[in-house]
Amino acid sequence: MEIINRLLNSIVFWSAWMVIPFMMEIIPSIEAIFVLFKRKRRKRADETPALNPEITLIIPVYNSAESLEACIRSVHESDYPNDRIRVFLVNNKTKDNSFEVFSECQEKYPELIMQWLNAEQGKSRALNLALYNSEGKYIIHIDSDGILEKSALRYMVERFESDTTVNCMTGAICTNPEMIEKYPRGFSRFIRKLEFVEYAQAFLAGRNCASERDSIYTLSGAFSGFRKSAILKSRMYSTDTICEDTQITFQMKYIQKEKVRICEKSIFFVDPIEDMDKLYTQRQRWQRGSIEVSKMFMHMGLNPFKILTDSNVRTIMYDHTFAFPRLIWYLALLCLLFMGYSAKIILLSFFGIFVLYIVCGYFYYAAIIGFLAEHKELRKYYRKQWWVIAFLPVFNLVVFFIRMAGIVNSIKSDSAWKTKTFTEECRSFKEKVAKDFRWLYLGIVKLRKLVNKDT
Repeated sequence: MEIINRLLNSIVFWSAWMVIPFMMEIIPSIEAIFVLFKRKRRKRADETPALNPEITLIIPVYNSAESLEACIRSVHESDYPNDRIRVFLVNNKTKDNSFEVFSECQEKYPELIMQWLNAEQGKSRALNLALYNSEGKYIIHIDSDGILEKSALRYMVERFESDTTVNCMTGAICTNPEMIEKYPRGFSRFIRKLEFVEYAQAFLAGRNCASERDSIYTLSGAFSGFRKSAILKSRMYSTDTICEDTQITFQMKYIQKEKVRICEKSIFFVDPIEDMDKLYTQRQRWQRGSIEVSKMFMHMGLNPFKILTDSNVRTIMYDHTFAFPRLIWYLALLCLLFMGYSAKIILLSFFGIFVLYIVCGYFYYAAIIGFLAEHKELRKYYRKQWWVIAFLPVFNLVVFFIRMAGIVNSIKSDSAWKTKTFTEECRSFKEKVAKDFRWLYLGIVKLRKLVNKDT
């Protein structure tokens, strides 16, 4: 009987340790493989339309002088006819010479129909201004600090044209391989390659699976498209959140009951992350915005009781509510030392879980290679990053703690686009610790003076 009890206790104990990796990584990675096979078997109706419909391209501009010309050039060099594209560059109170760059591009690329609009401060207001002035059948948003893959616009329009039931779609975002390779060899380039693999997993595997289940959480603000007839029926972009792309997605899903899909062949390249400060502020902003939007839609039935029926509720629960048990799960490994478990067992269990995450990463890796069949050069570059997969769990762990900081900061501060960087947070932490323990230091100083005086 004692042997059976020990066996049951061991099964229950180790099952508890496995449930989070199983739910968060194993199931999604296996699902990605099945989605790939499903799409390979299914014949797509994506055919080049007889007529290329007119589209409006909206590019918000804020201090984009360094990247704007490359962005416009990528539009000009795309294989979608230039005379069927109207480009709105919406000035969001930029403080550099972005307008001069725009003027030069007008001379360089006269085939493009481009117009400069001045908007009130705020990306949401800038986007709304362009929406009011837009023309064409489809409206596509891209960021000014990235570039379009040559066929990205055509692929997205073809997907819209082939399925008239889809009115909103996100593209796939990847960090630019050419810019990654410009960083010096070593840690700098390694971090950017980790980010590259992370983006590929998130969009080419994760969102492909979500698209099949009609459970995409957010349309990417960097590259997304809408049927004009649908977007103009919405309440437009909200100025009450820093995550306007998630807010418009929730509008489409909960108010207009629209399908949200991904066009995985439409790729938009963004710059690699500049440094740890940028990564820290970016991921905190995403986390904070997600919480804000969730609160805005609570009155529409977005509650925990729908975790089994609403994909957005599941995503929110995983990212926020379950984040604290995950944090405990990570830290509890150290606590096992005080529960009588040997350090060897703990290290072996940690290593086993780490290997499990790596195996899941290679499932994603195999699926993504399949999804990149239309992009041979990008596929070739991604293949070469096979060795980076082994280090991705560590990167994801760092990002998880950054997101946890975003949850905590969202509780104690108001919404703002500008948040503290990692360097500023470290400085604030040191100042807080110094202030809190100052009384201890002063006590020690007084005690030392008293002892020295007596002697």
